[in-house]
Amino acid sequence: MSGGTGAEAADSTVTGPDPEELRLVARAVDGDQAALREVIGRLQDPLYRLALRMVGRPPDAEDAVQEILLRVVTRLSTWRGEAKLLTWAYRVGVNYLLNLRRRSPQEQEQIGLDDFRADLADGLAAADYQGPEAALLAEEVRLSCTQGMLQCLGREERVVFVLGEIFELKAAEAAWILGTTPAACQKRLERVKQRLGTFLRSTCGVVEPKALCRCPRRVGKARALGRVDLDNPAFTAHPVSPGGRGVAEAAAQIHRLRDAAAVLRAHPDYAAPQAKIDAITGLLTSGRFPLLE
Repeated sequence: MSGGTGAEAADSTVTGPDPEELRLVARAVDGDQAALREVIGRLQDPLYRLALRMVGRPPDAEDAVQEILLRVVTRLSTWRGEAKLLTWAYRVGVNYLLNLRRRSPQEQEQIGLDDFRADLADGLAAADYQGPEAALLAEEVRLSCTQGMLQCLGREERVVFVLGEIFELKAAEAAWILGTTPAACQKRLERVKQRLGTFLRSTCGVVEPKALCRCPRRVGKARALGRVDLDNPAFTAHPVSPGGRGVAEAAAQIHRLRDAAAVLRAHPDYAAPQAKIDAITGLLTSGRFPLLE
């Protein structure tokens, strides 16, 4: 979606499913529990990553992905193959997340990017943190901080950036998910990219070496505020999808690209918490839940 006007003009249709995907969903709708489990398995991690980027914190994302999966599964019979299954599931998830009553701490306090920049400057150490697990804690600060940046955007700004820049969806796909036109979606994305780019270049030492903030110099303050926990790191110890990108691979992406979008995109391929998924899968296949309305 970041390809500009030419990409948008060449990308005016939404890609539909392959025949195998259609057959799989048809089996699930007909009551095949193995097929239903496979559908959930295909969707659970991407939908969790969508929820995590939108709500900011893993516990909130765990709750959100359960609700999204319930909505997806109970609406499977309404999917007509007008888009890929995951694209359609993203649409269900986005609708839920945009209307979520629970608000993140930044939303509750109405913290914008200027406020966030001032917060980062406050308590920034004069030298890099040298305590135990210094590298791990600096990476935890980076991952936590970039999640916080996204929460400073309005939900509609956040979701268009997540779809277009972090998930790198084509303009037509993102527009279909959001119920708008590719042109309108691209215009909104460019505005958000400009805002975040300006913020990062003035603030983030990963993007601009002369900027004020450095992750290793933020560790002490982040620990004091309870935003990072050496014993229970929220992001660096988070499980990743089988074969997915881990923390080291994600960090390497930044150093290859060194641009604003890369800093926000460079997170591991987080996996949905398996215990939560097993519980919801058990519920959906138990026969006690009104499946496939």
